[in-house]
This record gives sequence, C-alpha cells and structure tokens, in this order.
Amino acid sequence: MTDFQQQPQQQPYYPPRPPYDPTQPVTTEPGTTIWPAGGHVPPAVTPPAVTPPAPAPRHRAKRGVGLLAAVAIAAAAVGGGTATLVQQLTADSTRSATGVNGTTVSASSKGTVAGVAEAVSPSIVEISAATASGKSTGSGVIITGDGEIVTNNHVISGASSIKVQLSSGRTYDAKVVGTDPDKDLALIKLEGASGLKAATLGNSDDVKVGDEVVAIGSPEGLTGTVTSGIVSALDRDVTVAKDDGQDQRQQQQYDPRQGWPFEFGGQQFNGDTGSSKTTYKAIQTDASLNPGNSGGALINMNGEIIGINSAMYSPSSSNGSSAGSVGLGFAIPIDTVKADLDDLRSGGDN
Repeated sequence: MTDFQQQPQQQPYYPPRPPYDPTQPVTTEPGTTIWPAGGHVPPAVTPPAVTPPAPAPRHRAKRGVGLLAAVAIAAAAVGGGTATLVQQLTADSTRSATGVNGTTVSASSKGTVAGVAEAVSPSIVEISAATASGKSTGSGVIITGDGEIVTNNHVISGASSIKVQLSSGRTYDAKVVGTDPDKDLALIKLEGASGLKAATLGNSDDVKVGDEVVAIGSPEGLTGTVTSGIVSALDRDVTVAKDDGQDQRQQQQYDPRQGWPFEFGGQQFNGDTGSSKTTYKAIQTDASLNPGNSGGALINMNGEIIGINSAMYSPSSSNGSSAGSVGLGFAIPIDTVKADLDDLRSGGDN
C-alpha cells in the first residue's frame, strides 16, 4: 500500500487591493464618477475634485506628434496655412486667436485704354469751321491752359468763323493764330478761355512699331470718340491737299465723307487732292480714324500726345462716297509739331 503523502493545504489567492480607499470615489474623466461595486453609497454631496494621474511622457509625446502631423496633412490638402493652424492648436487656450494683417489691393487704370481716355479726353476738342462751301468738322488738342489748340491746317483752311466745343460741352469762339500748310498744321486760340486742361506732349522719336496707342477725336461729328490700336509703321510719306481742295469745290455742298483728300502710293483717295498739296513723314496706325478725327490726338499708353491725326486710307466706292476706316491711319509726329510751334505762334504762313 502506497503511502499517500498529504499535500500542504493551499491558501486561497486574494488579489492585491487597489491603490485607493474603496470607500472613496474614483474620478476617471471630468464629470464621470465610478463607485466600487457593493460599496456604501454616501449621502449626496459634491466629492472633492481628484486630479487624474498624468499619462506617461512617452504616450503624450506620440499623441502630440500624431496630432500635429494630421493637422499638417489636412492643411496641405486645402492649399497651405499649416503654420497658422499648428500655432493656433498649440497656443495657450486662454489667449484669443491672432488676427490676420491684410494689405489693401487697388487696381490702377494707368496704361489702359480707359485710363488714357479718362486722363486725356478733357484736352481734346471738336472744331467746327464755317466756310464758303459748307461746314468742316475736325478735332484739336489743347496745349495751354488759356486755350491754344493745335489742329490740321485743312480743318480750318478758308474758315470764316470757328467754334470749338470742349469735352464738357462748353463752346468757345476761336481765331486762327498761325498756319503751316506744308506741314498741314495750324494753331488756333479760344477767346476768353482760362483754366483749361492742357495735354502732355510726348516724344515721337521714342515711338516704336508695335507700341499701343489711343486715338481721340470727333469722327463724323461724334464728339469724344475713343479708338485704340498699335503703331503699324513709321516715316510713311503721306501727301494731302494744303487747303482741303475747297478751292475746287466753291459751288458744291461740302461732303464730310470726302473731307480728307489723300494721296498715297501714286493714287488719290477721298476726293481730288488738287494741284496744291504737300507731303510729310507720318506715323502709321491701325487705330480706327474717320473724317472728323483730323486734328485729334494719337496718344501713347502713358497719356502723352505722340502725334496729330491727319489722314486715312479709305478708297472711294463707285458711287463717289468713301468707305470707313480700313485700319490705315496717319498722324503727324508730335516732334514735328513742337519744332513748328514758335513759327505758328508768330503767325506762320498766315
């Protein structure tokens, strides 16, 4: 018989007590209280706040890096702003968010057709010249505040009276100061005018083919019409009548569509140029010019006058009327005008 060796009686295993007094509540998250099962429920009083133990530094660091990385990825997906978002998330919660410093943005009209038109239009006038054969309509450029105006000689040639209308609508009588038929230039002066806005005269020597330009005048009596284009060519030889051919039409009703006798390349356009004609070097432009633009301004994008519009190419139709602009206009260079001003002020060939 085998002896049975009695094993020592094992004691029951009791797990260690939790590191808190079971009679006291444990606060796990703000606003959540857990009581041990079967414990005594104390009277309804507000328990003292117990600050939960801080998590291990390693766990906190991983969470922070993950949060910042998530913020950076989200910010990049919407087009930037990562630094601003991270700064706001990590800033002291008691501080208000910092505002964004803005910069005002304004659009300048300088260098645009609208800007040039607004700046220069007050210096462009409409000229109506009464002659023995009818009425001639052209344009002019104010060059002094007291009313000196440059225009084409053929606009006022043979005029018995001249009236000038400003862009504001005000009308003045004017008299001829001097003319230079060889250059197709004239200087007139308003009577009793003062405080007018004079145009800025530029330098036509600086003009290059391809430069943008603006033309302002009164084509067909449409005051203050603005067109634009580029400089198509320089130093074109243009031949026009010195006196607009009116000596050949003394008994005829003046037709404004025939108002620019013009010869180019050995051919005559817009009526007979007559025996009295002149040739000069001109700036060619594709800005639309029509009868009535004559004497008006060709302007660069800085608002400076670079030429006085003087002629256009417009072949006549079989019935005798002339067509409109075909994109071949010509202007007297402003350097030619400036060189002639002293002679015009002294009477010129008047």
